[in-house]
Order: sequence, then structure tokens, then C-alpha cells
Amino acid sequence: MSHPVPEWADPQVRAERLDPQGLSRRGLMRRAGLFGAAFAAASLPLPAEADSPGGRSHGHGHAPDLVYLVGDHHNHSVYSHDAKYTFSQLASAGQKFGLDWMVFTEHSNIGHAEFGAAREHQEILRARAENKRMLIFQGLEWYIPGAEHCTVFSPPGRHEVDLLTRFEEAFDGKLLGYTAGAPTHPDTPRNEAHAVKALEWLAEQRRTRYVDDVLVLANHPMRLGIDSPHEMRGWRDAAPGIMIGMEGAPGAQAGAIPGWHPDTNVRGEYSNSPSADSWPGYPREAYVTYGGFDWATATVGGLWDAMLAEGKLFTITSNSDVHRVAQDTWVNGEWPPGQNFDNTGHLPDPYDTTEPQPGGDFWPGQFSRTHVGVTRYGYRNVMEGLRAGRVWVDHGHLIDGIDVKVRGEHGNSATLGGRLRARRGERLTLTVTVTAASRRNPYGVLPRLEHVDVIRGAVRGPAADRDDWHAPDTRLAHTADVSGRRGTYTLRIPVGRADEPFYLRLRGSDGKRHGTGFLGATIDPHGPLPHEPGRGNPWLDTWFYTNPVFVDVVR
Repeated sequence: MSHPVPEWADPQVRAERLDPQGLSRRGLMRRAGLFGAAFAAASLPLPAEADSPGGRSHGHGHAPDLVYLVGDHHNHSVYSHDAKYTFSQLASAGQKFGLDWMVFTEHSNIGHAEFGAAREHQEILRARAENKRMLIFQGLEWYIPGAEHCTVFSPPGRHEVDLLTRFEEAFDGKLLGYTAGAPTHPDTPRNEAHAVKALEWLAEQRRTRYVDDVLVLANHPMRLGIDSPHEMRGWRDAAPGIMIGMEGAPGAQAGAIPGWHPDTNVRGEYSNSPSADSWPGYPREAYVTYGGFDWATATVGGLWDAMLAEGKLFTITSNSDVHRVAQDTWVNGEWPPGQNFDNTGHLPDPYDTTEPQPGGDFWPGQFSRTHVGVTRYGYRNVMEGLRAGRVWVDHGHLIDGIDVKVRGEHGNSATLGGRLRARRGERLTLTVTVTAASRRNPYGVLPRLEHVDVIRGAVRGPAADRDDWHAPDTRLAHTADVSGRRGTYTLRIPVGRADEPFYLRLRGSDGKRHGTGFLGATIDPHGPLPHEPGRGNPWLDTWFYTNPVFVDVVR
């Protein structure tokens, strides 16, 4: 059964309001000849460099020309026990808010394991048929043994359902009762080892071509503080082509809009305290978001940088984690006699009450967006772009586009997720081409980018302490004031001479809220800040982040 998206979430016809000049990504791609590859591209073999995250520079030392597709890898439908929308509702909303791809990631539980995955596949086929211009993946939100959640997904294929079902039954921490993660709990070593075994199993399914591809991303890593640094490093290293990154910003971004929610709420539903299962080495400040972003990402010199400082790519994303959209008017229907989630694997379809309902989420693409660089259009091309780290994320439709390249003086270059091989002493330049927001966002305002920050970190190799979350050689290196700049413009920022391996990553914001970063002003003088509980209007504090570009120094 299909339902329309609530009227308030559909600002007239999107083609008129959000794309008045017909300059959409899809239009550009059609004119560039990319769109015709469509679903056929899903069957093409992956290029060799896709198996090496952050691997060699592309195209004989030159960064590839990319088109960025917008997506969301974390969405819940009535096939999750705590959500309320149909696949058709969510896919329709994603289409209206500009998504090119999305992943449905239902929670694991008894009903879902027995009935859900196979039944939801039929709904996904219907959603694909109704939204032919969108790539719709079927996935799972995995309860990691001893830790938090992950997105797991693969491209369409004859084993896409079997893969998820077999994985859920064999490795889901909730189903198995493998939930303990406290450092002193006797089950923790077994649980952590089972999580690694799960990722190795997924890698084997890809290696043997049981499925064409599979990816895993850690969801809301700092929400409960139970994803320890050594676990995250262990997941990455166990299957580096499969476990590729984490949510840099969680969903539930509408959860602290003043007047809509309890005054204790924090963006992202990060309103928690350390528990027995939390890793004790995290500070209490790690349990809230900073400008809507997870502490692990937002802290310059923090956990994300500590992982990047090993010289290994770890991709960040942003998404809606949609369950219940704030102030929409829909509720779940009533159960027929004798039915429940455990014996059906899904909730009753929703109906419209016309009265606002509780919820802390946005529709897919309404606020949070993950942009993935591709050279062709297709399911596996999106996955290749994610694996290669060609990713930037934004909130509130802050900018229309960004292109990042590190260039050497001999014509070599690399872009997001890539590696530039530079000769020792070679002079390097960072070029950043920004396309400013050209239309009002769903909040009704035209976003304005105020600054672009360059964050630089030294690459030191494998961490001596797998639980160390510090990157002491990473700091804010440059800030460009871009207030007042419109249209498309390019910043050319000297990086200096290549003398040691390092990486560069970027961020920027609307400038409405920033201050001294978590590790102090000498590291980050104007980073994102946590908001007061219950006073976190996300539209008034928006940021973008990019993945890193690595520079390797050779003689």
C-alpha cells in the first residue's frame, strides 16, 4: 500500500522550488551521458583500486572527474519495530528532497529475522519500480556484538536477501544475546571476536562472488560510548574493503528543536550517560553532538583523526536515520487480531491523523546529505565511490557542491579519499572549488557559507596503543573567510613543500555558532559546539565536512 508524503514536507513541486532553472544533478548527468549507464552499471567489475581504500591516485596520478550523487544509507520503514513509514513513503520523500540513492536498514529482531527480510524485498522491488531514477538498496541495521549498530548492504542481485538473512541469523548481537561490552565482563572478548568474524565472513562472500559487493558503516558511534577505539580499529583492519567508515553525523537531527521536544533532548538523540558497557576512556563530553556532528568526527585531533593518522582511510557519512519525522501527522495502524511484530515481521501501515505527532527525525535528504563521487551511474558505482572515500557531507543544504584537489607542481593531483604521491620537497597546492547554495532549503532560507577550514594531520603509521583516540599532530591549519561569496568560486591555498606524509580534510559552516574546539584553541580556535539541551534548532547551525586527501612522500 502506498501513501503520499505529508503535504508540509513537500514544498510545492520540487522542480520549481528546489531546481527552478532545471540544473539538477540528474539533468547534468543526462547531458554528460552518465545517466544512461543506470542499472546496467551494477554488473560491471570494480576497478582494482576500489579494493584498496584510500589507495593509489587515480588515472596516472590525476584525480578523476566526478559527479556527486546524494544519498542516505540509514532509513527505517514499518519493517522495523520502532518506525512507521512504508517504503513508498520514504522513497517518495527521498526523491522529492533530491536523493539519488538510499538504503533501507531495518532493525534485527525475531520477527525480522524470520519474516522481514524476504517480505520487505517485495516492497523494495515495488519502490524501485515507482522511483526509477533512484538507486534503492536493501540493507540491515546490524546490532554489533559487544557494541553499537552498523549499516550492512549490498547491490541488487540474486543473493541480496539471502546474504542479509544468513548474516542476521549468524552474527547479530541482539539475536544471539552477545550484547555485553564492558571491559571487565567475561563475555566481552567472545562478543568482540564475533564482530570481527562477522566482517570477515562478509568479506569472504564478496571474495567468492556470492554477492557482487557489500559494505559496512558504523552508525552513531559515540551515542552510547560503547564503540571503543580498539573495536573500531579492529573492524576496519579485519575487512578494510568492507568496513569502510562511520556516521560522521547521526540522524535524529530534529530531536532538539525548541518547543517540539523535552528540554533534555540533544541533536542526534545523544542524550545519554556512560553505562557499564561504555568504554571508560571516553570523556563525558563525547556523549553529545557538536554542530550536530558526532564527537569522534567533530573533535580536531580526536578519534577520527587518530584513525586517519595511521594513513588508512575511514569514510564519514551523514544520514536521516528516519523512524518518525518531527511534527508529521501519521501514526501506525491497528494490529489485526492475532498478529504482532514477532509473527509478521512488520508493523501495520500508517494512516494520517491530520494532527502533529512526536518524532525527532527528518525525511531522507531533507536535512542530512551524503554526496558520493562517481564516474558512472549505478549501484556498484555508488558503492565504489563510498569505498574510495569520494565523499563529503552537509547539513541544511549548506552548499550545492564542493570539489577538492591537492596538486603537485608536476601536474599530479588527488581528490577526496585518494593519495597523492609527491616527491620530497615538491611544492603542493590545495584547490577548493565551492558552489554556493543557489536556492532556499526546506526550512525556507537560502544558506550562506561563512568559512572554509583546512585541517592537517601528520601520518605516523599504526597506533602503538589501539585504544588511543588522540592525534596530537593534527590541527586547524588554515581558515578562508568566504562570507559574501556567491556562485562558484575557487580557493587556492598553498600547502608548502612535501616533507612528511600527511592528510588534509575540510569543513565549513554557516558561521552562526562556533568557538574553541574540544582540545583547545591551539588545536582548533573556532570549531563546532554542543548546544544547550532542548535548544538545538539544527537549521541555525549547519556544517559540511569532507573526507581526507592523503599525501605520500617519495624520494
